Amino acid sequence: MAAVSLTPRALYEEVAELLRQRIFSRELAPGSWIDELKLAEEYGISRTPLREALKVLATEGLVTMKVRRGAYVTEVSERDLADVYHLLSLLESDAAGVVAIQATDAQLKELQTLHRDLEKAVNNRERFFQINEAFHMRLLEIANNRWRDQMVADLRKVMKLNRHNSLLKSGRIEESLAEHRAIMDALARHDSPGAMQTMQAHFRSGLEAAI
Repeated sequence: MAAVSLTPRALYEEVAELLRQRIFSRELAPGSWIDELKLAEEYGISRTPLREALKVLATEGLVTMKVRRGAYVTEVSERDLADVYHLLSLLESDAAGVVAIQATDAQLKELQTLHRDLEKAVNNRERFFQINEAFHMRLLEIANNRWRDQMVADLRKVMKLNRHNSLLKSGRIEESLAEHRAIMDALARHDSPGAMQTMQAHFRSGLEAAI
């Protein structure tokens, strides 16, 4: 079988994802300069797809391009975080309100299963992050508004720049679980205003822990 070669577009998208994960894991720390030559050598590619990848990350807010200085991992200020959490609260609480009304029993069961997995991950911070994000993204999928989904996906990438700090606060994971229980209770009751309010409270607490 002939080898499949990557197109230039597929290559820069693949590089963007590799860099994205290094940023989220803090291997590339906020504020750090991105050594394009070193990365190009490491990945065995030219600087052209690498620069295209950096442009993608810049549009997502993960990388900041500085004139004559190159690319840097974005540092998120308290104002940035407050703005991001405010918008996420609006968008995801709206989605929760829709899900409370429109979700099928099977869809609510999916969310309940994810919530149970979250409860089990209380002592594994990385696993908790993964399941928490899966819960929120599944709730958005059920609410079924692709424009909202895209906005939330972009905002969550910026939020991830600070996510490790948000759960370092003593007791924050337990607080987050309690907030998720309240969200699930409202969804199970098909209580749209309650689902919206509990989701908004969840983001308020998340912001307080993050700054």
